[in-house]
Amino acid sequence: MMDTSTPNNNRREDGRLDPETLLNRYKLRDSDVGVPSPTSLDDVSDPTPGRGRLRVYLGASAGVGKTYAMLNEGRRRQERGTDVVIGYVETHKRQNTAEQIGDLEIVPRKKIDYRGVVLEEMDTDAVIARHPQVALVDELAHTNVSGSKYRKRYKDVQELLDAGIDVITTLNVQHLESLNDLVENITGIRVRETLPDSILDQADEVELVDIAPSALRQRMLHGNIYPPERIEPALKNFFREGNLTALREIALRLTANKAESQLQAYMTGHAITGAWATNERVLVGFDHRVQSRLIIRDAWRLAHGLHADLIAVSVELEGYTALQRQVLAFLKYGSGAKRYLEEAKQRLEEHALFAEDLGAEVVRFKSQDIATALAQASREQRITQLVIGQPTHTRLEEFFFGSVVNKLLRLHVNVDIHVVPLERAQERES
Repeated sequence: MMDTSTPNNNRREDGRLDPETLLNRYKLRDSDVGVPSPTSLDDVSDPTPGRGRLRVYLGASAGVGKTYAMLNEGRRRQERGTDVVIGYVETHKRQNTAEQIGDLEIVPRKKIDYRGVVLEEMDTDAVIARHPQVALVDELAHTNVSGSKYRKRYKDVQELLDAGIDVITTLNVQHLESLNDLVENITGIRVRETLPDSILDQADEVELVDIAPSALRQRMLHGNIYPPERIEPALKNFFREGNLTALREIALRLTANKAESQLQAYMTGHAITGAWATNERVLVGFDHRVQSRLIIRDAWRLAHGLHADLIAVSVELEGYTALQRQVLAFLKYGSGAKRYLEEAKQRLEEHALFAEDLGAEVVRFKSQDIATALAQASREQRITQLVIGQPTHTRLEEFFFGSVVNKLLRLHVNVDIHVVPLERAQERES
């Protein structure tokens, strides 16, 4: 039997395997699977001049281990030969965090006299003069003392980046400006120090530092976050388990959104048009037919079961195909054709509203061909599952327009196609 045991030094404090060990063991690195490695902070030989790169360690709250992770990363890079300095670090007198500083060089802080009290801030000019490859700068949302070069620390960080210095920093989700009201509603506490969301959007790398709410509260009880006199009030207020769970969900979503936007940028930059099934996305095609409501319901159940987004698409025919449809309607319904077309348009709008009520994003296309439009929508929306109803064409309509299902198959749309049988839809409608 193969020995899959792992030495203790490859495990983190919480007992989980170190990420580096997992990447090596299961050959999950880009180089192992043939994907070219992008420029990153790890590339110490990167000769590209210009602006530095920004990595943000994001957390749901204080105490999750952001500063610890930042310092640990700094030491790892230093061991690999990268020139790393500490521009600013705040250990909050936490022993484990302070020990992570190790032999990292600390650029002396700038002392500022404020109303008779000497306070310390990061000396941005000194860091730039030292010009390391990487600067560690804690608490990105921090407000500098009056008399500093900039009012907010993220402005200092931007100057470091402009000077070509890579920056690794830390941030809690409650400090994002757009979340200020939401965080206050959740916790009952108004966060005064905020920064624009655009700063996080511009980050080259965002890494979530995560811990379960119950484990974070235990860390608090053990005195690893606040001094003894602050523990009980914190646990009864900001650090209530419900608050931490909500903030954790926000942090997870932000990180996921950042990863999705980076994936989309990568796919666009490499001209990748197919869908990468990193998460499920369901598209349902609907029209004016009565059974469309049931087809949308089937698609919603599929999306709900997969925890997937639901996109509802309708296609308005145009050009010669639209004219053919109108002619066939007049042949089929005679003088009642105009009324039929008006009722069809009304039902289509009702189905769109129904899809929106179920939480779907409704997208409308104009095209001369329904199958081509659905294929285009599938590519643009990165769809993995496509739901359509069984065609109800007469033989004459089949002759003129063909089969949407067959056309989709010939177009080689890289999605799973689900066809809802007409008989089942009619049975459920009756």
